[in-house]
Amino acid sequence: PGATVTRLATGFAFTEGPACDAEGNIFFTDIPNNRIYRWSVEGKLTTFRENTGGANGLYFDAQGNLLACEGGNRRVTRIAPDGQRVVLADRYEGKKLNSPNDLWVHPNGGVYFTDPRYGRQEGIEQDGFHVYYLPPRGGAIVRVIDDLVKPNGVVGTPDGKLLYVADAGGGKTYVYRIQPDGSLTDRKLIAPVGSDGMTLDEQGNLYLTRKVVHIYAPDGRKLGEIAVPEAPSNVCFGGRDRRTLFITARRGLYAIRMQVRGG
Repeated sequence: PGATVTRLATGFAFTEGPACDAEGNIFFTDIPNNRIYRWSVEGKLTTFRENTGGANGLYFDAQGNLLACEGGNRRVTRIAPDGQRVVLADRYEGKKLNSPNDLWVHPNGGVYFTDPRYGRQEGIEQDGFHVYYLPPRGGAIVRVIDDLVKPNGVVGTPDGKLLYVADAGGGKTYVYRIQPDGSLTDRKLIAPVGSDGMTLDEQGNLYLTRKVVHIYAPDGRKLGEIAVPEAPSNVCFGGRDRRTLFITARRGLYAIRMQVRGG
């Protein structure tokens, strides 16, 4: 209550994929310009990487590596702290992925990612837009959801038990129970809106992005919304105390101080 959304930076083409490192710095993508930027806890903007292959969603693993959905390159990569990049996934059953969009790293090191396609549709080899799981020990990726219209945002609970997946094409967001082998069961509708990106706070509330940032309780009750000057694409908590909600929105990066921490 009382907090306002502040614009931190502008002049980008299309911002997406905010991710927070161990110190609270925020990394985010500018998809058309093939860049990853870093917004430091001191409030300084720097370019972290160029030629990113249309990187979209980002997420840090427990080792401090930055995982990226390179939508333009149709793959998921891992960037080590020293800058070395490794391809984690680029094919399913020998066929190229569509355009990996967003991802989440399970506490065990496994990776869930969504694989829709926006814009040009030629060259598609998969039979639809699905959700995949890369086991922690590597190996072949597994298709874990195959019945959504166009999955986009994805995030899981810190205990590794639940996965939230937004079907942006179907206009709904679901929660699944994560099984020990990485498969997903017990799907439940959590919100009657789709979402481009999402995050959780320490109380388990879900933050979805459409025209505004929608906030839903774990039981599906709508708690409120946060208006942003531009349509938000994605959100994450960051800053030293994890009480700042960072919002990527079209040409800008925005933030608002919250009374809860990120989950």
